[in-house]
Amino acid sequence: MAERLSIGIDIGGTRVKAGVVDLDGHVLERLSRDTPTTSPTAVLDAIADIVATLRRHHHVTSVGIGAAGFVDATQSTVLFSPHLAWRHEPLRDAVRRRTGLSVLVDNDANAAAWAEWRFGAAQNEEDMICLTLGTGIGGSLVIDGRPHRGRFGIAGEFGHMIVVPDGRACECGNRGCLEQYASGNALIRDARGAVDRGEDYGKRLLERVDGDVERVNGIVVSELAREGDEDAIRSLHDVGSWLGVGIANLAAAFDPGLFVVGGGVSDADQLLLEPARDAFRHTLTGRGFRPEALIVRAHLGNDAGMIGAADMARTVRRRARRGRRRRPRAEGSLVRLSGRRA
Repeated sequence: MAERLSIGIDIGGTRVKAGVVDLDGHVLERLSRDTPTTSPTAVLDAIADIVATLRRHHHVTSVGIGAAGFVDATQSTVLFSPHLAWRHEPLRDAVRRRTGLSVLVDNDANAAAWAEWRFGAAQNEEDMICLTLGTGIGGSLVIDGRPHRGRFGIAGEFGHMIVVPDGRACECGNRGCLEQYASGNALIRDARGAVDRGEDYGKRLLERVDGDVERVNGIVVSELAREGDEDAIRSLHDVGSWLGVGIANLAAAFDPGLFVVGGGVSDADQLLLEPARDAFRHTLTGRGFRPEALIVRAHLGNDAGMIGAADMARTVRRRARRGRRRRPRAEGSLVRLSGRRA
């Protein structure tokens, strides 16, 4: 059983979610905290404390970290995070020193896609794209049954495709990125704008959160929409429509068989996915003359990032151990680890 347990940590722009995960993708224990944004050291301290807390009750052998940002091809360094203070942060080695465990770092969307492919909505699908809608938009590709990270390790940053030239400013430094129109932040911006303008919709939102505008978020919007609030439904429709446009662009580029939509915003379910499917059908290049990929909701919800990160870390550790057993006798030889699932 000891070999089955790994800690997965999903570091988003607002929350750090962590859990102990077994070989079948089940989360045995979990923690959640606000993401420290003061410095990279504060994030490292939080990770070390989370690992120490979870190890009190479980014997774990590896830690997988899904980070919101660009992670290099060696799965060790966060090159850039638009929502955190990371710039060329050697996160893998820093966490390894603090915990003494085997550590892997990957983009949080890559981790979520891996989980959905291994245990969730994309099982048995060789070519799929996963989009995670949270503070921003993360993305990941699985091609021919393997994660595709690109030459430099940062493929899948679909949220930073420019869909509106000279559009809304994005934290990445560009303008008009998809995540400014189809993410949780886009939903919150629309909702709080209604509050600021004194609209009836804004008043209904404030009633739901006892007058605290800081508590107006995507969850509140989704709750109102499920109750039939037309303005909340309209807001989700707008976000879903932009999502569908982005998916159509990705279909033109990669032609996968399946799109999996996860992240907190996906909790709105069909209120988000139906307008996304409609926009996808109306925007898809060659529509009417080509097969259309399916667009489905992720099965693992907010746990996908931690489950995927934990499973990836366990897989890499297992391969590394096999590689050491097969090491050539000649000094200085390099063994390249390869295989279908990592």
